[in-house]
Amino acid sequence: MNSKLFFDANKIVIDYSKSLRKKQTDAEKLLWSNLRNRKLNGYKFRRQHAIKSYIVDFYCAEKMLSIEVDGEIHLKKEQIEYDKNRTEELNLLEIKEIRFTNEEIDKNISLVLKKILIELEKK
Repeated sequence: MNSKLFFDANKIVIDYSKSLRKKQTDAEKLLWSNLRNRKLNGYKFRRQHAIKSYIVDFYCAEKMLSIEVDGEIHLKKEQIEYDKNRTEELNLLEIKEIRFTNEEIDKNISLVLKKILIELEKK
């Protein structure tokens, strides 16, 4: 498999990522509707994408940018530590990760898209 795309993710993680596509939150659905089919300045995004042992919510391989949509679970101590470690590991792969809360996406999708575009244009 393409190493820049999956970074040696195993079949179990890839299969699980496919199942997650059927369980998107409303915020993830809204963001995906604005990213899919190259709607954001022609950049291709994948959703619920496997990278190593992780699954990122959205990923632009061309720019190696990961986008995470955080719900309330991300406020729990264990999840905060997991997210921190995951971000560090993605950074080691030279993948930039940006995060938005469900609320940010629901209340101001245009600002979220603008912030994503700024990150895409940096790389």
